[in-house]
Amino acid sequence: MNFIQELLGNLNTFLYSNILIILLVAAGLYFSIRTGFVQFRMLGEALRLLGEKAHHHDGVSSFQALMISTASRVGTGNIAGVATALAAGGAGSIFWMWVIALIGGASAFVESTLAQIYKERDGDQFRGGPAYYIEKALHKRWLGILFAVLLIACFIFGFNGLQAYNVSSALEYYVTDTQTASMLVGLVLAGATAAVIFGGVHRIGIISSTIVPIMAVLYILLGLYITIANISGLPAIFAQIFQEAFDLQAIFGGFAGSCVMYGIKRGLFSNEAGMGSAPNAGATADVSHPVKQGLVQTISVFIDTILICSTTAFMLLNFGIRDGLTGMPYVQTAVSAEVGTWGIHFITISIILFAFSSLIGNYCYAESNLKFIINDKKALLVFRLLTVAVIFFGAQADFSTIWDLADVLMGFMAIENILVILLLGNVAFLALKDYTKQKKQGKDPLFEPQKLGIRHAECWEGIDEEYKES
Repeated sequence: MNFIQELLGNLNTFLYSNILIILLVAAGLYFSIRTGFVQFRMLGEALRLLGEKAHHHDGVSSFQALMISTASRVGTGNIAGVATALAAGGAGSIFWMWVIALIGGASAFVESTLAQIYKERDGDQFRGGPAYYIEKALHKRWLGILFAVLLIACFIFGFNGLQAYNVSSALEYYVTDTQTASMLVGLVLAGATAAVIFGGVHRIGIISSTIVPIMAVLYILLGLYITIANISGLPAIFAQIFQEAFDLQAIFGGFAGSCVMYGIKRGLFSNEAGMGSAPNAGATADVSHPVKQGLVQTISVFIDTILICSTTAFMLLNFGIRDGLTGMPYVQTAVSAEVGTWGIHFITISIILFAFSSLIGNYCYAESNLKFIINDKKALLVFRLLTVAVIFFGAQADFSTIWDLADVLMGFMAIENILVILLLGNVAFLALKDYTKQKKQGKDPLFEPQKLGIRHAECWEGIDEEYKES
């Protein structure tokens, strides 16, 4: 186990210190420039699109697809992950989280637009993602399978086990018999998840579009209350963030443990921009043009990092960084110091809801990728049962190495996806140009790939006739 831990730790440091920092920033800047900073320029249009309904009666709307991706993005990483980044990398790590989110919005737009272009029908609904656009646009099925395997391993065996574990660990404050409590948590989480995932992606969309907004708003309100109650200390917090973010001696003196690396690592874990996971949810949306969902998916990055991660950061920095405090105990102690013991209960409830929504969103991604590898009902049933089992046992396990394992798998996923979307970026740019042109003409844009010279987008054939009939 020591050898595995050391190997994962070394891989982790190498990936994030030498490769991912360059790829993430370079890709984000490139896509921002090529799209005219679409994540800011068309933010108003993205917000407007949230109100559009799905074209078909049982289809997934843009808002539901956004909530599925947000359900996966918004998890314990927004609470425990931010606390870990602050404890290990200092206040400056928050600035680099913001940077990754702001420029990463363009990467999120490109990958989700590509997922929509190359999506496939799955009965009356849709599925897609990097594995699908790798096969269709690059004609490399083996490379698509590699991505699908990495995603399934990362989200089901890494992230889902970690989410379940974090829920059980958050309840340690209330119980003395932690072993029994962990087993009960595992049973409840596994049962609740099974009830949703056996209901299909439509039920996942409905559940996520209810849970995610409520829990996000309540959590942000708590953060605003604590921040406003200590408004006099806000300038000092911002000064600390910016000062430590640009402490060049600290950064280059030990980059592997610097605020830059922790900010990028936890930022990627939290908002997933460019990682290749959110496009799996984006592809499920029933829209008239791929750019619609590409725009909507940029909002999720802002919700996750700019709103929710910042909420956690301000609550913690108001309390201060204390030696020996990290993860959930850090958050619970900081909130309790401001609002009393009821704050601990609120954080516990938040963790449960955050984790449950992540379990649902993560499964949605994994199912889509399993169907890419093998679309068989028996295989899907076994996979669903395995997912439920991982959640049950994950709540009782010791995940001392899972953070590193999840980070490494996430890193490999991101590297493959970023390289692919850099190769296919022109397709997304062409779609954006087409969308903008139709909007200027006063139309509700329809996507007709054959007119744009985009091949292998069979799902969109005949969409003009379909919308005319409706």
